[in-house]
Amino acid sequence: MAGALAALSLAPNALSPHTAHADPEPSTKELTSQATKLADQLEQLTEQYNGLKVKLQQSQRAAKVATDNAKRQEKELKGIREKVGALAATSYMQGSSDPTVSFVASQDPQAVLDQAATLNYFATQDSTKVLGLMQAMQAAQRARKAADDRAQQVSQLRGQLDAQRKKVSSAYEKIRGKIVKQDPSQLAKLPVIGSGKAAQALRLAMSKIGRPYVWGAAGPSTFDCSGLTMWAYKQVGINLPHYTGSQWNAGTHVSESELQPGDLVFFYSDLHHMGMYVGGGKMLHAPHTGDVVKIAPMAGRPFAGGVRVA
Repeated sequence: MAGALAALSLAPNALSPHTAHADPEPSTKELTSQATKLADQLEQLTEQYNGLKVKLQQSQRAAKVATDNAKRQEKELKGIREKVGALAATSYMQGSSDPTVSFVASQDPQAVLDQAATLNYFATQDSTKVLGLMQAMQAAQRARKAADDRAQQVSQLRGQLDAQRKKVSSAYEKIRGKIVKQDPSQLAKLPVIGSGKAAQALRLAMSKIGRPYVWGAAGPSTFDCSGLTMWAYKQVGINLPHYTGSQWNAGTHVSESELQPGDLVFFYSDLHHMGMYVGGGKMLHAPHTGDVVKIAPMAGRPFAGGVRVA
């Protein structure tokens, strides 16, 4: 947990004025440097988050074991309480202050068990089994509470860390958006944040900027529009057909406002052209014969829709 707390202290640095507002008009080189630093911090936060996820699962398992144990002890003790019920009833009728009465009748037997006088009473009644079960129940309940407390603590810390991850990720995306506006080709030099296959596929596709368009080609040196997307996603383990119409049905449809980097974007009513969304209203695509793989604005072509493959 100490490592997670240390990671939390990293994130504010990523959001400080010196990072996000060091220069009102930072150069592409400066933006790329800032984005790389943010990506490094985000990776650290992500690993801390993943570590806490494992600890939370361990704590939850421990809490479940402790709870099951407490339930078993309580079930056994319930049987013994039924056996001493007659004694309790008799003691009650006689106006006795027998602690057994309190134990059987109490809505909170744990509070009764915590009283030393009660334990001493049972200890002097030659009731070793009863005493052992009560003590076991106490131990089980305390273990359950400790496990629950630990799980809650880890869960809270994980939530704080996740909030920091989102802040750093948001700062990264803002800088990435500025780079898209200044020089989209520089996106290929940025680290891929997270483990999303779409982001990885986009970065791989961007490594093909400048390669010529060739009808029917699907890489690795020449491409047509659907051949480029097919090649990129194949590198991350996703097989797409070499046809825009089929790729249109290869994932979840999203609106233009919902597009994320790596999503497939389609144009014209017959879907005869497509590309990969880069961000900032731009796409990576293989345009037509005589042209090369490039980043270009989506505007100017009738947008048919987007598809999220991964």
